[in-house]
Amino acid sequence: MRVLLIGANGYLGRYVADRLLADPAVQLTALGRGDDADVRFDLATGSPGALTRFLDAVHPGVVINCAGATRGGARELTRHNTVAVATICESLRRSGCGARLVQLGCAAEYGPSQPGSSTAEDAVPRPGGPYGVSKLAATELVLGSGLDAVVLRIFSPVGPGTPAGSPLGRLAEAMRRAMQNGDGELKLSGLGVQRDFVDVRDVARAVHAASLSAAQGVVNIGTGRAVRLRDAAAVLARVAGYGGALHELDLPQQGQHGPGHGQGLGHGPGHGPGHGHGHGHQGGGRPPGLAAIGSPRSEATGEQLAGGAVTPPYPYPDGCGAWQQADVRTARDRLGWRPRINLEESLADIWMEAACRI
Repeated sequence: MRVLLIGANGYLGRYVADRLLADPAVQLTALGRGDDADVRFDLATGSPGALTRFLDAVHPGVVINCAGATRGGARELTRHNTVAVATICESLRRSGCGARLVQLGCAAEYGPSQPGSSTAEDAVPRPGGPYGVSKLAATELVLGSGLDAVVLRIFSPVGPGTPAGSPLGRLAEAMRRAMQNGDGELKLSGLGVQRDFVDVRDVARAVHAASLSAAQGVVNIGTGRAVRLRDAAAVLARVAGYGGALHELDLPQQGQHGPGHGQGLGHGPGHGPGHGHGHGHQGGGRPPGLAAIGSPRSEATGEQLAGGAVTPPYPYPDGCGAWQQADVRTARDRLGWRPRINLEESLADIWMEAACRI
């Protein structure tokens, strides 16, 4: 089976590539903007005609799109997450290869959900920010394309390679610094949010299964279990061997910054929507010292405040509020897929990478 993988050098794409390369029946070609791609092509600026000619030459049976922007403003997100997918769909329609399309979507397309509920694929999407809107628009393009296609809505991926700016990446980094400095306590804020964390290697297995299946439409990829970030912090402290105390701070009122605000890791109830992989700014609601869960910060370092607290650059909110949990029955029934790796193993792998920086 010839597979064209787009975005093989990204966080998810790297593990999808590893999974596909382990299948002797797969002949893999990687397409992307980087020098390490087999074929260099920028979906945001390249023409559908050029991509169509490449598809006709390679003649893949499956096209997997793991590419997309996780940072930037609405224009950049639209260009890389929506226009790029429009190029893929148009190229596949023009091409004679007849390839199946596996598109990676995200849970930010759903937006906030009711605490205690499981979000199924037929839920009405209400994304809370430009990132979720741009990804939802891409999903609608795929579903309306008439192609043999499936969209996998990935919930909160974790595990080895987790970006340092993600909530669990920031948590591991805060713990590393505390251990390195010999701090006997770690002050954390925003631990009340709950997310459905799914290991990136399980995500890769789901993508592989989707490429071989006949499933169409939208399929959720998660564990079906929301975990409170404070519980994840306790597990991470155990696997790291951190013997200090974890102090959860109340969320400060907007505009209040001062000593002892600690590390902002999550986004608590009552501060509006927030999840995604991008960076931007949504005014009102969240105090500037905190970052929304699921939203990595930009590469900038933020400003140092009195008392040692750090105000990160404005996070790009994920738009998912305080709770998100996937209904994963469709993945089980139509892909034959179930998650295998538990959160403790994922957190141990995140910690191993953080510990290497001590």
